[in-house]
Order: sequence, then C-alpha cells, then structure tokens
Amino acid sequence: MKLNVEIGDITKQDADAIVVNLFEGISKPDGVVGLVNEYLNDTISNLIEVGEIRGKAGELTLIHTQGSIKPKRVLVVGLGRKEKFDQDVIRSTSGLIVRFLNSKQIKTYATVLHGDEIGVIEPAIAARSIAEGTILGSYKFGEHKSKKQKQNIKQVTIIESDNSKIDAIQHGLSQGIPIASSVALARDLVNQPANYMTPSDLVDIATDICDGTDLELEVFDENRMRQLKMGALLGVAKGSIVPPKMIIIKYSGDPENPNNNLGLIGKGITFDSGGISIKPSGGMAAMKGDMAGAASVISTMKAIAELKPKINVTVIAAATENMPGGNAQKPGDVVVAMNGTTIEVDNTDAEGRLVLSDAVSYGVQLGLKRIVDVATLTGAIEIALGKVTTGAFSNDPKLVNQVIEAGNEAGEKIWELPTFEEYRELYKSEIADLKNVGGRQAGSITGAMFIGEFAKDVAWVHLDIAATSTSSKTTGMLTKGATGIPVRTLIYLVLALSKG
Repeated sequence: MKLNVEIGDITKQDADAIVVNLFEGISKPDGVVGLVNEYLNDTISNLIEVGEIRGKAGELTLIHTQGSIKPKRVLVVGLGRKEKFDQDVIRSTSGLIVRFLNSKQIKTYATVLHGDEIGVIEPAIAARSIAEGTILGSYKFGEHKSKKQKQNIKQVTIIESDNSKIDAIQHGLSQGIPIASSVALARDLVNQPANYMTPSDLVDIATDICDGTDLELEVFDENRMRQLKMGALLGVAKGSIVPPKMIIIKYSGDPENPNNNLGLIGKGITFDSGGISIKPSGGMAAMKGDMAGAASVISTMKAIAELKPKINVTVIAAATENMPGGNAQKPGDVVVAMNGTTIEVDNTDAEGRLVLSDAVSYGVQLGLKRIVDVATLTGAIEIALGKVTTGAFSNDPKLVNQVIEAGNEAGEKIWELPTFEEYRELYKSEIADLKNVGGRQAGSITGAMFIGEFAKDVAWVHLDIAATSTSSKTTGMLTKGATGIPVRTLIYLVLALSKG
C-alpha cells in the first residue's frame, strides 16, 4: 500500500472512493464536505437532517455518487467533538477507514487531511498520524495461513487544495510511514510462533534491518557471554537446547558528542515456559510473545536508520528461551550477574529481570548515559493498570517525564509507579545480594527495582509492557494480537532527545 499527497480538488480524483469528515454537532456541511454535498444534491445535509449522520467519533457513512462526481463512493467519517480532536482521533479514524474500505473491495481512495479546516493540528503532524493509523489499521498477520488474507487497498492519497501545505504534509508522511512500518515489524515478531522466532531468528531480523544502513550490528554467542561473565542470562538459558544470543545495534547520529546517547534494552525471552517453576498450561502459548521488549527495541532501529536523528542510540536485546530442560537452573540456585552481584533464583519464572540485569550491566559498561529498558515483565502490571496503560519506573524524574511525554505524543499511555526505598527490603536475600522475586506485594515495583539495581547511577526508565504488548480485539489502529507498543514512544523519544 502506497501513501502520497497531491494538490487538487478531491471531487475530481481518479479513485474508487473519497473520504471527507464531519465533527459532531455540525448541522450544515461546509468547506470540502459542503462542496461534495453540493455535487451530491444535498445528500449529506439530508442525512444529517434525518439523524443518520451525526458526526460521532467512529461513525462511517458510505454514499454512492451515481455519477455525480468522478469517484464512485464518498465515505463520510465522524470525528467526534471538536474539543476532543487530537492526533489519536486521526490515527484511530484512519485505522477504521482503511479496514472499512478494504472490506468494500476498494483499491484506491483519496482523503482530506483530517481536522485541517479547524487548524488545531499542524499539517505535518496530521499527515504523520494518517500514515500511522492507515498502515497499522490495515495490519494483518497471516504468514502461516494457506489461504492468504487479501489486502485490497493499494493506494491512499491525501488531497490538499493549499499548495503551501504540501511540503509539510509530505514531511509528515516521510516520518509516519517508517514509524508505522517499524511498529508493523514489531507486531510480526511478537505474533510469530516460537518455533519461527528463536534467538537466532531475531539475529537474522536484526541483520536484515542493519544491512545497507549506517547501523552497526554485533552479536554475542554463549561463549562471549561466558567471557563477559553474564551468569544471570546464562542461568536462564541453561534449560534450553536453543542457544542464547545478545544482539547489540549501534547508531552513531552524533559521533562528535559520544555522551549524547541513549540505550534501548529489551527482554527477549522467545518462549517462556517458566522453567522449573513451570507456568500453567492454559495460556502458555501466549508466551511466544515474551520477547516483545526485544522486538520493540530492535524494530525501533529500523525507523532510526531512516529518520537519522542527531543522537547516538544503542540497542541491547537479551534473547533466550526459558525452558525446564535437564540442565535448567533450579529454584534456590545462586547466579552471578555480569557486574558481580549475586542473585538467589527464588523463582525461575522471574527470568526477565535476570536477563535484563546482564543487559543493563553491559549498557552501563558501554558508557550509556540514559537507559530505557522494555519488558513484558510482570502479570501484576495488568492488575494495577489494566491493558490500557504501560507502567513506568525510574530513578530519574527528567528522563521518565521525557518518556511519558513521548508516549503522550504517540498516543501510548504511560503511568509512573513509585520506587520507594522501602520496597528494596522485599527482594533482599539471606544467602545472596538479591533474590529475583519479592513476594506477592508490589510485584511490578519490585521487579522493576531489581533491574534498576544494575543501572547504578545512570538515568534509567523501565517500561513494563506485559499488559499493553497485545490486544484481545481490533479497534482503531490496533489489531487483535501484538500491538507494537511502545515502538512509537521510543521513536518519538529519540526524535525529541535529538533536538536537545
């Protein structure tokens, strides 16, 4: 599917359908909708009068033009109340539009720039939001179906009558398309069955992303991890015959200022059985998605390579399976992390924080000044925040606020939870420096703070995406399955930090 912008009259487009919009409460269409209404002999205003078109958010009304204009169909889309209109409305509406028109066998459609007439959102941002919503709303994962799901729509064109806005709209598309493509990649990786997405498969994906770009790729195998004394990660990997990998991707966008850097670190448990502390069988198939953190940070670099922000970014993805093989680590074992911290493994199903302890330690050793780690860490985060909001934990108010603001820009809700000193008592061990679980109390907090121990004095944020990495239904630009959260947050964070 291609997205572009053209200057012209939307009623004269050589497209199967055109898309116009209305806000809730509008009694008489004006602007572009008014022009289309005139060509349609007041069909739109008549539908408003009888209450069939009300402009409510998500409302879709398809009108056949019967030859009155070149396009054969007009889709009138409700945007809801003006005062609630924002980027997220554009994204959500664009997702609804593309799925609806695809179901009608439409191949090409032209659309207005949503909200353009009220001027509350800059044209570049509106265009970026249309690109994100359209690409992600049309996302389908059907790789393993013998009968492929059909994507009918081949072309989406934004029509703008004001020539002075064309460059801004084109700029917005040039950002939105790679951003959305990176999210789609993350969804693909998380949706893949575990036998198709091993640590080595993640390496192959990272290789493909880096080929032909300015990105540098380094991969640690088991021997290299042993040399670096990554005992926490290797302890998790012991139970599987599938070799672990640590994937490091570096982007040097500001080589003259090496301290202008950001580390993005992802948990990559490509299948989590729980190990010896085995999970219940019901729902275990979903544990193919326990590598969503690694998928997110790796996929983020796809957009970074194209957008070329002025900042240095390093991705570290710790990838392994967590299996109950004959050589698996056992509850009660003690492992030694890369930085020398000893850890009592009280529960082998709290493995994410173990692999991240070594990944974060390595990031600190590299000299990273800011670290954001991403992980499907705890089921407790869904109890606390539901599937709406990602939990954030941090040792640095400035960085966590920047992450939350990037999430706001992306429409990915993030809420900071406390990391009070008193919680540290919950994961102290009697036989080692730390233990990897802290009991039933404050499970998400203790899991996050455990990881934070390895960040030392580096500004650090942990994002727990255990609840938000998947969706149980299709709505707006989210489709059932993997969401790709928080890829857009990470990209927006990088772009914001690159501007100083």
